[in-house]
Amino acid sequence: MIALIMAGGVGSRFWPLSRKTMPKQFLNIVSEKSMIQMTVERLKPLINIKDIYVVTSNDQKELVRSHLPELPDENIIAEPFGMNTAPCIALSNLYLKRKYKNNETVIVLPSDHLIKDEKNFLEKIKLAEKGADKGYLVTFGIKPDYPATGYGYIEMSEKLFDEIYIVNSFKEKPNLETAKHFLSTGQFLWNSGMFIWKLETIIDEFSKHQPEMMNLIKEISNIWDKEGILASIDEIYKKMPKLPVDIAIMEKAQKKAVIPVDFGWSDVGSWKALYDVLEKDEDNNVIKSENIVIDSKNNLVLSKKLISLIGMENIALIETDDAILLVNMNRTED
Repeated sequence: MIALIMAGGVGSRFWPLSRKTMPKQFLNIVSEKSMIQMTVERLKPLINIKDIYVVTSNDQKELVRSHLPELPDENIIAEPFGMNTAPCIALSNLYLKRKYKNNETVIVLPSDHLIKDEKNFLEKIKLAEKGADKGYLVTFGIKPDYPATGYGYIEMSEKLFDEIYIVNSFKEKPNLETAKHFLSTGQFLWNSGMFIWKLETIIDEFSKHQPEMMNLIKEISNIWDKEGILASIDEIYKKMPKLPVDIAIMEKAQKKAVIPVDFGWSDVGSWKALYDVLEKDEDNNVIKSENIVIDSKNNLVLSKKLISLIGMENIALIETDDAILLVNMNRTED
């Protein structure tokens, strides 16, 4: 099996810790390891490091090298610049197809998600591979525990086999009323953004549903044939349709399946999401600094200074050397 880790995002919702020069996937906000290091580590029991690839933007390539020194240099795929997940995956498909002659199984996943039950996660990957072997594009759907408006949803229908279900539809991020309806049906799952498929299957789906994108990929392939994979492809790549793979491929594919999962997943997509997954004190505070706390609860504080909280509730205080963010916890998505 091949793993393709997408690591091109800027993590803007983690400002001021996350910057263009240090995006979220390179921060050690959950543990002593960075998010991308944690992503690679959880795959190692199942996938050899030589078969783990990272696709990132060209200006983040050195960051990937510094965080993953054990990763072979040729396993870093560089996009000229970020163009959403469909172009990213299409370019990576071309790169992988040139290296692997067999029809390998590929798992595609983000670099900055948290998964607590890693044993369960690896077991579900093995199950997903069975669906991929039957020609399905398989994704993981997170069993929802509240009506989230910040995630897309997957509607499942009848069971295919084992714990794999046919996908009926993909839904964009809903409003609260719609999210509550989704949960009441028991048929909807959060879209995790993780996919498992055969290399030939996904290439066929791109050819079928994104001919414009694939014509540009053929142009890139011709350049790589003549000048090598380090040749500049900027002018061609900027013509790519800026589409997420959900819309470009998954919504259009005939054979798509989902596995409902509950392995302690979080996309850690905001300071509130980070607060939710970190260990708290008796007043539900997460305070990573020297502190004096009086009559304060449900707060997140990250700072190198001595911080004193008096009568504060539901705030996030994030301090770096040159910036301070103070935000109501309910507004961290903003």
